[in-house]
Amino acid sequence: MRQAVRFLGIAAVSATGLAHADPYSEPHLDVIPRTAEEAARIAAVTAPPTDFSTASQFEERSAGAATVRVRGNADAFSQPSGNIPFEEELTFKVGNGLFRKLWVSSPSSTLASDGLGPLFNARSCQRCHIKDGRGHPPEHGDDNAISMLMRVSIPGGYVEKTAELEAYLATLPDPTYGTQIQDFGVQGYPAEAQIDVTYTEEVITLSDGETASLRRPAYTLTDLNYGPLHPDIMLSPRVAPQMIGLGLLEAIPAADILANADPDDVDGDGISGRPNIVWSTEFDQYMLGRFGLKAGNPTVRQQSADAFAGDIGISSPLNPNGAGECTDLQVDCQNAIHGDGDDRVHEIDDEILDLVTFYSRNLAVPARRDVDDPTVLRGKEVFHATGCASCHTPSFVTHRLENQPAQSFQLIWPYTDLLLHDMGEGLADFRPEAQANGHEWRTPPLWGIGLTEQVSGHTYFLHDGRARSLLEAILWHGGEAQKQRDAVIDMPSADRDALIKFVESL
Repeated sequence: MRQAVRFLGIAAVSATGLAHADPYSEPHLDVIPRTAEEAARIAAVTAPPTDFSTASQFEERSAGAATVRVRGNADAFSQPSGNIPFEEELTFKVGNGLFRKLWVSSPSSTLASDGLGPLFNARSCQRCHIKDGRGHPPEHGDDNAISMLMRVSIPGGYVEKTAELEAYLATLPDPTYGTQIQDFGVQGYPAEAQIDVTYTEEVITLSDGETASLRRPAYTLTDLNYGPLHPDIMLSPRVAPQMIGLGLLEAIPAADILANADPDDVDGDGISGRPNIVWSTEFDQYMLGRFGLKAGNPTVRQQSADAFAGDIGISSPLNPNGAGECTDLQVDCQNAIHGDGDDRVHEIDDEILDLVTFYSRNLAVPARRDVDDPTVLRGKEVFHATGCASCHTPSFVTHRLENQPAQSFQLIWPYTDLLLHDMGEGLADFRPEAQANGHEWRTPPLWGIGLTEQVSGHTYFLHDGRARSLLEAILWHGGEAQKQRDAVIDMPSADRDALIKFVESL
């Protein structure tokens, strides 16, 4: 009998009785195989551009037929896919209501809304993904609207290579604090800790006499209410990413993602992206990681269930513990009254989880802006010439799907390869996650990034929001992207400005 303990998107699995499922299979998708003719058409339409005098065909439709027109307000990321059937718009709206729902503690007369915590980071999904956009670090705005959390873990030993996995350094939850710090608690249960961040400024000299200043963060946990941290604790601050286009990223063929992987840098370009293989509680097998800042989750549904459990303390069929993230050492939390055990069994049931998943899959990507602007076109040329597209892969065509018409066979422009890359010492959190090491991050999608200020009210980027502009985000790149970062520093200021304007047009 196989025994597995899931933590941080990985599993410790006994050597006996393991079902050797293909980790690159896609049980979450009902795929209609491509024909040879379709494969040839896809190869042609996703080939790198050679003419930068005009926009590529269909480039303004970032999400294919799912693209929506750009709204001029903070709702730009909150629209349903442009191609969902009319009858599914109600499903989207109900999912939106659940995404925005404020959960309350148990016991409560509102049985459909109880189960919060007892320890939590937010009372709703929307509190972190404000307007479905990007989060921000603690020093921005009201402390009650912070959308940063702190992942924690301790070293778990070296795991040898198996038929499914490359060898990797495992991690375990902190014995007291689990896998993340909850900075809120329901009445009678103190929060675990608070996140404190300080910055030091570092001036970078650019070409043409320009300068830029980077702020280097230092994180500490204060007000520890459940005892000391483990001496080998590893911390990884995270701000909530934007939510658009997730269903389309989920529908990219695994084979197309793997085609961009080059873990041994065989082509010698200095880029060695590799996939993260993670454990799926939904399908009871290893799968390709696609979601999260280190690609630690394989599907939108599991990502949603894990956020409910870790961030809000809400149990579900995929995470049945009514105490959420509370550890065995947090006895009072484990023994608290939870919202499970009624007709739903868990605090949310399959129906609610499916509705939130549908909503998350169908948050639309707005159309590109200024695709034919001469400066944007010059920036696009600089983007490709500098090698940015080596990781930020511009386009894919999604699987043809039997039961997801909104995501089926769409030419999309997410500007990500969904692979792990070593981003250097400056961005390292030194904390492994599944097969991702402490220097690696998943390439984030760039679509919609130019609307961040409009939607989220700030221009903070990277995994912890340290970058205050797109230029600062680029200047933090190191490791595999060191060459590209240095090229941006050295290029004429007009080209650098054009590059930024191109990225803002996405």
